[in-house]
Amino acid sequence: MRHWLLALLLLCAGVVQAQMQAPDVPPVFRDAAEEQRFHALTNELRCVMCQNQSLADSNAMVARDLRREVLGLMHEGKSDGEIKQFLVQRYGEFVLYQPRMERSTWLLWFGPLALVLIAGIAVWRIIARNAAKARDLPTPTDDNQEW
Repeated sequence: MRHWLLALLLLCAGVVQAQMQAPDVPPVFRDAAEEQRFHALTNELRCVMCQNQSLADSNAMVARDLRREVLGLMHEGKSDGEIKQFLVQRYGEFVLYQPRMERSTWLLWFGPLALVLIAGIAVWRIIARNAAKARDLPTPTDDNQEW
């Protein structure tokens, strides 16, 4: 009984290892325009596992699967917008390098600008306060000091 269980476990481990090392099959394009569209689209989409890599740049298994999915959707006649919408429904706005302008993404779009404005106002107030303190300091009137 143990030998069968060990053999089954080794067989499963071999299958998993073979799948992990499976080479990335290059996509087959119908024409140059489809290839150009595919590359443009995969550069606009983020790998959901790698976080800072596009689908085109990532070697992760999920990125390979998503590239195949994108090409399959293209072959079905889906537009770029429909493909992006499909991926957003599955993975959320994170999959887009440039999230759409919506109420839920306002912080992404305007957050950096708000931080710069707040920092600028804080610096301006500190400088103004220090200038006021410098004006209020008494001027030295002791002329007997030697320097």
